[in-house]
Formats: sequence, C-alpha cells, structure tokens
Amino acid sequence: MIFEKKNKKRIALLTSGGDAPGMNASIRSVVRAAVYNGLDVFGVYRGFAGLIDGEMKQLNARSVSNIITEGGTILKTSRCPGFMTREGQKKAVAQLKKHKIDCLIVIGGNGSFHGAQALGSVWGIDVIGIPGTIDNDLNGTDYTLGADTAVNTALQAIDKIRDTVHSMERIFIVEVMGRHEGFIAIRCGLTGGAEDIVVPEIEYDINSMCDDIRKGREKGKMNWIIVVAEGVTTAEDFAEKIRGNTGFEVRSITLGHIQRGGSPTAMDRLLGLRFGAAAVDAFLKGEKGKMVGVEADEIVLTSFELACEKCEKKMNLDRELLKLTRMLAI
Repeated sequence: MIFEKKNKKRIALLTSGGDAPGMNASIRSVVRAAVYNGLDVFGVYRGFAGLIDGEMKQLNARSVSNIITEGGTILKTSRCPGFMTREGQKKAVAQLKKHKIDCLIVIGGNGSFHGAQALGSVWGIDVIGIPGTIDNDLNGTDYTLGADTAVNTALQAIDKIRDTVHSMERIFIVEVMGRHEGFIAIRCGLTGGAEDIVVPEIEYDINSMCDDIRKGREKGKMNWIIVVAEGVTTAEDFAEKIRGNTGFEVRSITLGHIQRGGSPTAMDRLLGLRFGAAAVDAFLKGEKGKMVGVEADEIVLTSFELACEKCEKKMNLDRELLKLTRMLAI
C-alpha cells in the first residue's frame, strides 16, 4: 500500500538486532512524542528485514498503550545480513521513498548503527539512532537500553545460586551473556559477591585462579563463584578446567537468554522514554546521522561513527571494577 503524503512530516521506527528490555518504552515515547508534535509515525516490523519487505504500519497514540512494562519489542526484531549488501539497502531505501518517510529512527546496537550509518552516508537517508543493547558497548551514552535490566536479571540468578553454593560448599561457574563485552559479567559478578570474573577484554590466569581457590580452602573459604562471559568460554568447559586443576567438585550453569527478557527496570523505562522523545526532538531540529544518549544525566547526540568505535572509557572502568572484585574476594 502506498500512502498519500499530505503536509505532515513522516518518521518511521524500527528495532534491530538483539531485543533489549526498555525498547517498548522507547517505542511508546517515539510514537507519542511524534503525535504530540503533529507528525505521522510508522512502525516497521522485524527490523531491517521488514524494511526491505515493506512491513510498515501507521501507528497512533493508542497503538502503544500498556507496553511500557513489557520486555522485548512489539515491533519484533531480527538480524538481517541481507541489509548489509548494496541490493538489500537499495530495497530498503525504495520502501522508505515509497512511503514518503522523512526520517528513520533505529533502536539497536553496534551492528544496527552500522546499517543506519550506511543509509545516511551512501543513500542520503536521514536517520536517528536510539541505543538499545544489553552489552552497553556504545560511546556517547553512559547506559544503553536493556543493560541495567540484564545485569539485575543475572544478579537475581546469582543470588539464588549462592544459596546452594553456601549450603553445599561448592564451586560454581556461572556463564552470562557478553560475546565481546564483559559489562554484564563484571557488574553482576561484583555486586553478587563473586570471587572472580572472566571477560573477553582482559586476560585471565587459570593457574593463579586455581591457586587462590586452594589457598581459600586452606583458610576455610569453601564457597566460590566465578562469573564467565560467554565470549571467553562456556561454563561447562571452564568448570572442567577448574576441576582438573584442583580436584575439587565444580558445578556449571548457563543463564542464557533469560537476561534479555523480563519487565524493564525503572532505569531502563526512564532511559527509553527520554531517548524516544529526544530522537523525535533531534529530527525536528534537523539532526541526522546521530545517536541520542545520556551522559552525566544530560541528553547528548553522537555521530554513528563515534558511537560505534571501541569505548576506552568503559573498558577502563571495567578494569577498575574487576580489580575491586578480586580485592574484596579475600
């Protein structure tokens, strides 16, 4: 269906990549901020794949009622390798022009923003980004949507696991999400009282770790939790290494995709609401090719190029938190 454009400006909205708690809060905010400002807003379903196929529907204020508490995304999401090809992008651009869209708002992470950047730099499409990823691995924002909820979900699991660790005096290896980033592992590990944390960005010494476990046992420290990010190894493989080195009984558990789901925390809801309204405001002010974020509690705009660069500031903080974890594990 081709919509007849009148005088109103039109924006389209999609969620891309892995889902993250808080995306629905952001969708709600974009839609209602757009309507409030006299814009027409269209939801694109199933991310960039849906954009290529033209899965687009006009939304109104009632379309986003009662979604603020829900995890996931009502627009659905997907990973779309086809969009990274010139042919895929060409089809997506054709759909945007067919529906006479003035600006596309993309909620997603690093990969999604590379796609958004291509739409702007190669095809001249106006795009604004909203950071939505549990890994919190983007520059230009202190937190991304879903990161706080994911950490708290993992922490709740570790708190429950600790009951068994304490009761049965065992060593437990807990695997959390984080293929390239240790954000979740470090924060749920430190706040969950883990004895050690293993992340992709920082080298670890398995022999030193096992020596610490043996020395701990000699001092009467019988409980031990090690949090491992999935990008390093599996919990099962790491448990086997500890078991083979120490001879102690070791159990492993993988938390998996439960970290992506669930009702978003107050922090992620607040971020989603602020980001959504800020994205609409950025469009109205003529901004493009940028991601909205929050730094020191202030809304900021960052180019997609800078947002997707390696985040040294966050890596330095992670190193400090990892040192703190080991210091407190004595």
